[in-house]
Amino acid sequence: MMGGDAGQAGRGAVRKPAKERILETAYGLFARGGVRAVGIDEIIAHSGVAKATFYRCFPSKDALVLAYMDRWYQVRHDAIEDAITHAHAPEDALLAAFNVLDDWFSRGAAEVNTFLHVVIEFGPEHPLGQAAMAHLANIRGRLAALAEGAGLEDPVGFAWSFHILTKGAMVASIEGDQRAALRARALARALIDLHRPDTPGRPQSQQEEDDEVKVLRKHGRG
Repeated sequence: MMGGDAGQAGRGAVRKPAKERILETAYGLFARGGVRAVGIDEIIAHSGVAKATFYRCFPSKDALVLAYMDRWYQVRHDAIEDAITHAHAPEDALLAAFNVLDDWFSRGAAEVNTFLHVVIEFGPEHPLGQAAMAHLANIRGRLAALAEGAGLEDPVGFAWSFHILTKGAMVASIEGDQRAALRARALARALIDLHRPDTPGRPQSQQEEDDEVKVLRKHGRG
């Protein structure tokens, strides 16, 4: 081992690999300022790497943003899956996401809103917007599977409605609502009740909704 490295190791201060430092730096900067507003030069300056090193690790800014979103998704996925594992009932498993969100919001974790920022900033046609939506679709798929396991009607429709609540909580958190996740969790309980079989006033199935839209359009009201 070289002397400099040995000295750092002896002090317990071995630096992380350049790629990891860049990604961690981008994680914080993107979360606070948004993806478009943060430039490569700013990331390089804060991460302490040379420009050549940056481009060796990430050929483009888009490549870095994709890596950032992959990490965002994995961190959230792991936290929610851990909460689901410790749930005592199927309904608790469905509500676990809001417990995780509440914890992030309480710590001021602005990065919780990352995917919404990316979709809004770049749009659904941009590769980054498409990547964000693909991760969101994965989350909905997991929610639908949990809803089906809990015996709820129209699990796919439930997952979309559930996602509306989580996204709404994220937007409310940006506005400063410290209890956004808890409010959304209370609404999610009502949503679960509405999707129970034979519940009076339960939501329409997706097919019923599609049929109604066709009728409205036929009569010029859609």
